[in-house]
Amino acid sequence: MGSLRNPVGPLPSSIYWRRRVVASALVLVIAALVIWAVTRGSGGGGHGNGASGPTGSHTPIGTITAGPTPSGTHISGRPGGRDTAPSDSDGGTGDGTSAGDTGSAAGDTAGSAAGDTAGSTAGSTAGDDSGATAGSGSDGGTSSGTSAGTGTSGSGGAGTSAGSGPSGDQVPAGSTLPNCSPGTVSLALTSDQNTYADGQTPVLRLRATNSGSVTCKLDFGPRSAVFTVTKNPEGSHVWASNDCPANASPYLLQVPAHGSTTYTLNWSAKTSSPQCGSPRNTPAGYGNYLAQVSLAGYGTKSVPFRLSQD
Repeated sequence: MGSLRNPVGPLPSSIYWRRRVVASALVLVIAALVIWAVTRGSGGGGHGNGASGPTGSHTPIGTITAGPTPSGTHISGRPGGRDTAPSDSDGGTGDGTSAGDTGSAAGDTAGSAAGDTAGSTAGSTAGDDSGATAGSGSDGGTSSGTSAGTGTSGSGGAGTSAGSGPSGDQVPAGSTLPNCSPGTVSLALTSDQNTYADGQTPVLRLRATNSGSVTCKLDFGPRSAVFTVTKNPEGSHVWASNDCPANASPYLLQVPAHGSTTYTLNWSAKTSSPQCGSPRNTPAGYGNYLAQVSLAGYGTKSVPFRLSQD
């Protein structure tokens, strides 16, 4: 114990005391480091098996400062692999798909509505124009151009009947088309039915067929194409298109080359008399009738039919 208090050696005792202080300080520092390492390892949580962490020194990680928040759109979902199917619950993927589908449906609806409106407007305009054209060129009493786009002609007996042709085939009176000639155009008269029951309207059709290579025009007006209906077998006069026409102007239809056009006449089954005389607009009655049409240069075409009470 005396050697500890009074160091023995060739050097002065103060040097030995300094060495003892330095050595003690080092021991204390090492002990403090060991205690700090053990305390840090147990305080920070050990591994799953209860062993303490390494005893070496660690430098704590500084605080990470968040960068600026992006202003544009970004994908918040996890990136999927090549075989990964999109999911409605995956961070906005489903919302994007739904939004796209909704936008597509809205676009389809808007496009369909716009298309329907445009088509309806165009069809209405075309129908009105066509009907107006046909109606303005009508011959006879009653114009039906507004509903079917066709003109009317051949009204006899104060409008008891009306004839019409395809609106697209009607041409104005000043048309430069050549007149049809019997050498290339033939006529045929038919009735829609052989027998018409009570209340039915007899329908007569005059078909013009052009075998030539040039489109021509033919007048189906009431003074050019004269329709007559007579009672069979006595042949008594019942009705004629030129008896009392409200409009005797020409009614011109074009007959296309290598094609045909049909003029339709609806007879009201009532009588008429020449020069608007009497009897007029009285029911023709039941029985057998013969319809005929005469056109200059084309001769006379005829077809029989019957008005029946049944």
